[in-house]
Amino acid sequence: MKRAAQSLAPIRSAQIVHSLDVDLPLNTLFPHVGPISIATVHDLSVFDVPWAFSKKRGGLERAALTLMLKRADALIAVSKFTADRVRARFGRDSTVTLLAPRRGLCAPSDAVIEDTIESLKLPERFVLHVGTIEPRKDVPRLAAACRDIGIPLVTAGSGSLQPADAGGVIQLGYVGDDVLPALYAAATAVAYPSRYEGFGLPPIEAMACGAAVVVTGVGALPELAPADFPLVTPEDPADLRNHLGSAVHDESHNRHLRNAGARLIEPLSWERAALSTVDLYARLLG
Repeated sequence: MKRAAQSLAPIRSAQIVHSLDVDLPLNTLFPHVGPISIATVHDLSVFDVPWAFSKKRGGLERAALTLMLKRADALIAVSKFTADRVRARFGRDSTVTLLAPRRGLCAPSDAVIEDTIESLKLPERFVLHVGTIEPRKDVPRLAAACRDIGIPLVTAGSGSLQPADAGGVIQLGYVGDDVLPALYAAATAVAYPSRYEGFGLPPIEAMACGAAVVVTGVGALPELAPADFPLVTPEDPADLRNHLGSAVHDESHNRHLRNAGARLIEPLSWERAALSTVDLYARLLG
């Protein structure tokens, strides 16, 4: 008990406590006690796509999110989409602070790319998907589209496809951050056919590495994409197949995607995100 009290002492003496994933210390959950509390909201997926979670996990996360989103003094949302969902369900406004690619993230040299392809035994041409394999990422549909257009799919991230969906797929499992830039740059196209996102960071990071990205119009992408950036309709196999086929087989369209992706990420930076967050701190402190 004494040790727990000591660990909370810095929180009690702070002016602001900011949770980056809506987990706030208990002593910030009561009005007029402790510091000002801020919670960053990444998405409301446990409410919006409950089928993507187990019954137990979904119930626990919905209860925790409800408590935090009602009690926090201020909210930050990672996209206008997430802010709109928070307002619609909880009636609360959020400060929108967009995420950004990791600082310094870019395509490595040709030699590093070639070494990565060789060490991982990858084909010369492939479509890449990065992220956990879970229902809302729609990876089985992507695997089917790749088979239809005749190109291997490479997946990098935790989880694995069911045997019935895994034909022609190279599953790397977890890949370290030091390898990802070369993977992004080596891919003929990077595909992210997610059915729901609060923001959608992997396709943004792929664009920072110069990749041609095929992505559904979910999360922050419709807010950020230039008018000439094509977005796939979620859960539409034909639309995904057509966009992916153009990205893989049409060199001119592939270059267009790379150039449009570079324009899309231009306004995104962690410096801007930090300034927006500090501005919120200052307003709350009055």
